[in-house]
Amino acid sequence: EMQLVESGGGSVQAGGSLRLSCAASGFTFEDYALGWFRQAPGQERVGVSCISSSDGTTKYKDSVKGRFTISNNNAKNTVYLQMNSLKPEDTAVYYCAALKTDCQGFVAAWGQGTQVTVSS
Repeated sequence: EMQLVESGGGSVQAGGSLRLSCAASGFTFEDYALGWFRQAPGQERVGVSCISSSDGTTKYKDSVKGRFTISNNNAKNTVYLQMNSLKPEDTAVYYCAALKTDCQGFVAAWGQGTQVTVSS
């Protein structure tokens, strides 16, 4: 069974930083891209960033470019999202996802989500 478990969410003031982690199990890590999505109250879930486990190619939502960095550790089957210079509009539930087979692929599994709250 594919499993994704997020951690690292919390509450910070604007300008602060958080690092999200997503531990994956139950599938071959290198066969999937790992992505981060977020969903704010009353809004749709949107993609934030994605990394290909096979070649390390990364993608970012325009509004987070230069502030967020996605990385992975294939040996630990873990993907990270380093979030710096956080803004109140980054407040959302952040979800980790496994995409088959690249960042344009379909979502094969979701994590349970972790709340990120940024206060002004």
